[in-house]
Amino acid sequence: MATQTTTADTRKSRQGERRVVSNIVRGSIGNLIEWYDWYAYTAFSVYFAAAFFPSGDQTAQLLNTAAVFAVGFLMRPIGGWVLGRYADRRGRRSALTLSVTLMAAGSLIVALTPSYDTIGVVAPVLLVTARLLQGLSVGGEYSTSATYMSEVASPGRRGYYSSFQYVTLIAGQLTALGLQIILQQLLRDTQMESWGWRIAFVVGAAGAIVVLWLRRGMDESESFERVAAEAEKGSGPARGSLRMLLSYPRQCLIVVGLTMGGTLFFYTYTTYLQKFMVNTSGIAKPTAAWINFFALLVFVLLQPVMGLLSDRIGRRPMLIGFGVLGAIVVVPSLTLLSHTSDPSYAFLLMVGPLAVSSLYTSISAVVKAELFPTSIRALGVGLPYALTVALFGGTAEYVALWFKDAGHESWYFYYVTACVLVSLLVYIRMRETSDGSPLESEAKD
Repeated sequence: MATQTTTADTRKSRQGERRVVSNIVRGSIGNLIEWYDWYAYTAFSVYFAAAFFPSGDQTAQLLNTAAVFAVGFLMRPIGGWVLGRYADRRGRRSALTLSVTLMAAGSLIVALTPSYDTIGVVAPVLLVTARLLQGLSVGGEYSTSATYMSEVASPGRRGYYSSFQYVTLIAGQLTALGLQIILQQLLRDTQMESWGWRIAFVVGAAGAIVVLWLRRGMDESESFERVAAEAEKGSGPARGSLRMLLSYPRQCLIVVGLTMGGTLFFYTYTTYLQKFMVNTSGIAKPTAAWINFFALLVFVLLQPVMGLLSDRIGRRPMLIGFGVLGAIVVVPSLTLLSHTSDPSYAFLLMVGPLAVSSLYTSISAVVKAELFPTSIRALGVGLPYALTVALFGGTAEYVALWFKDAGHESWYFYYVTACVLVSLLVYIRMRETSDGSPLESEAKD
């Protein structure tokens, strides 16, 4: 009898684990498409900058596209608030479905908008509108996805499973770069600048339709269902309100502090570096795309390894490691890269800092989720994170290009280093968040 019970428990445990994996996969694929759409903008901006803005020098046109990129980030706090609140009140699955719909709409607008030469100033206006929709989407996607993956993950393996958020986040960027490389092989530069770049946004919109179908089959997290049931009985706490969020000021400040250096470092070495290689190092566009592709591929493979490591040694040592190494590596790596056009050397100068970044990115989502209770988790993760990313990550390209245009490009290197040092102070002072237990409905104060 005991043997039968043990066998039944084992079978149930395996079925539960398979369901966890299924939910993680469905959520991850949706995350991939969302971030593909987001990064397609920066991957193809070197080709469509002239289509949306008047003729001028390359740096000026890239400044304009970088400004629109930053504008998209300004919507991320609103997305973190609106969709985070929606996720805490209506469910993680519903919010994830809504976010991918908004992203698809933004991609279609970019794909179908005529050039500046055809419709004048309406072209950049529509581009800004599209990025506002995509910023709203991504602001909600990150927080809800981080919340969902942490809540459905098995106890003691949250770091590992949650790391797949950044696996698919970078995989989205890799997909955008991969498509760029394929199109570069098939089309001439004039064709890429004329119409080839539009293919990327059509692909993103089409992929969103598949994601909508996949996300309809996801399970709602048990943590949310439990809190929702308590709220219906009148015994649970209010959900998804700013007033409730303000009762967790320490956690909100921790999110801001730990994100500040990490997001600036991340966007410097993932989205800006391709332009840096072309505009500063003098590396050809196709070569720069290949360098970025292989460096990001290594970066993707590091995420689950680092996530698994965090389940064993804790989140805080990982973050401290990133803070120390990140502060050391920025100035020498970017200085050396600015003086080389050798592809192999450029690859090493990119992949090294990305390996350092993986200490942060692999656990960034789960650390934030572990700070808040279920009733406010999506909003708690989303709003302070999105505000910080908008201020530092979203402006990374623009600030870097502004320094370059002013003749002081190296000042940007020290700016990134200073932000990482600020985050390091937060990592040193914060308490450990993981304990290997199921994600509690109420966070510890």
